[in-house]
Amino acid sequence: MLEKLDDLFTSFEKALEEKLLQADVLNLKSEYLGKKGKVSEVLKSLKDVSLEEKKVIGPRANELKEKMNQMVAKKLSAIEIAEINEKLAKEKIDITNRESVQALGIKSGGYHPATIIQREVEDIFLSMGFDILDGPHIEDEFHNFEALNIPADHPARDMQDTFWFQKPTGENSYLLRTHTSTIQVRGMTSRKPPFKFIAPGKVFRCERTDASHEMVFHQLEGMMVGEDISVAHLTYFMKTVLKEIFKKDMEIRLRPGFFPFVEPGFELDIECQVCKGKGCSVCKKTGWVELLPCGMVHPNVLEAGGIDSEKYNGFAFGLGLDRLVMMRYGIDDIRHLHGADLRFISQFRTY
Repeated sequence: MLEKLDDLFTSFEKALEEKLLQADVLNLKSEYLGKKGKVSEVLKSLKDVSLEEKKVIGPRANELKEKMNQMVAKKLSAIEIAEINEKLAKEKIDITNRESVQALGIKSGGYHPATIIQREVEDIFLSMGFDILDGPHIEDEFHNFEALNIPADHPARDMQDTFWFQKPTGENSYLLRTHTSTIQVRGMTSRKPPFKFIAPGKVFRCERTDASHEMVFHQLEGMMVGEDISVAHLTYFMKTVLKEIFKKDMEIRLRPGFFPFVEPGFELDIECQVCKGKGCSVCKKTGWVELLPCGMVHPNVLEAGGIDSEKYNGFAFGLGLDRLVMMRYGIDDIRHLHGADLRFISQFRTY
C-alpha cells in the first residue's frame, strides 16, 4: 500500500507540472484528494491490514496529502501571478506618449494656477540674477517678529492675526509664519552683501475669508541688499516683473504705507484686471488692487541679519501671489484657488 501511495504522489506531481490553468489544477486536486479520489480509494484497503501496518501507512498517507495540498496552493499562486503579469503587460500604458494616453480617454493632470504663476515669477527673477530661498512653515518669534523690527509690545503684532502653538507652560513661542519675510531673515544671516533673492511660499493668518482674503495664501518675498540701493531700483524690478507676467506695461501706483521692517514703506497697487479699473468686489470698488507692500529695508532689520547698516542698504517687497493669479486669469474670488474643485483647476491644463 505504501508503494501505491508513493506511485500516486509521483504521478500527481508529474501531472501537476503540466497544468497551466487554474481549473485544471483544481480538477486534478479533486481527482487525487477528493472524497472519491485516488488516494481515498487506496486508503479504503486500510481495514484489511494489521494494526502495525496502519500505524505506518496512516501517517505516511497524511504526510503525502499535506504535501499535495501545499503543491496545489503553490501552483495556483504561480498561475495567478502569471495571469496578472500577462494582463499588466497587455494593458501597459506609455504615459510618456500623450497620444496613446488620450486615446484611452485618460486626461493628464495640470499645474495649479498658483504653481504656474510662481514658476513664471521665479524664472523672471532668476533671469535678473536673484536666488530662490525656502524656509520652514513653523517659525519662532525672533524670525517672524523680532528680527523684522516687531518687538513683543509693537502694535503691528495685532495687525497679523497669528496661529500660535502653545508650550505646556502656556507660553506662546512658536507659530505658523504670517509672512515669508522670515526667510529674508535667514537669507541675510547666511550670506554677505551684495545679494538679492526671492522667497516664495505659503503663509498663514487667522483672517475672515472673503473674495480677496484667505487664511492660507501664497506670498513671494524679495530682497536686494548692497551699496547705494534706492527706490528707483525697487520700482524698476517691480515694473519689469509685472510687465513679464501680464505681457504689457501695467498701470501702477505707489503710495505711502507703514510696515515695521521698511522705512520708508510703500503700497504698490496695480489696476484691477478683473474689472479693468471700473470697480468690483475684488478691488473693493476702487479699481485698484493692493499687490505689493514694499520699501527700503529698515536699519534695525539689517542689523538683526548681521549686516552693517552704515555701509549697506536695500529694498524688500512682499508680492501676493494669489492676487497676482487672480489678476492674470481674471478670477473674481480667491477662495476658488483653495477650494480643491477639479472643475476649476482643470481649466489650467497646458495641453
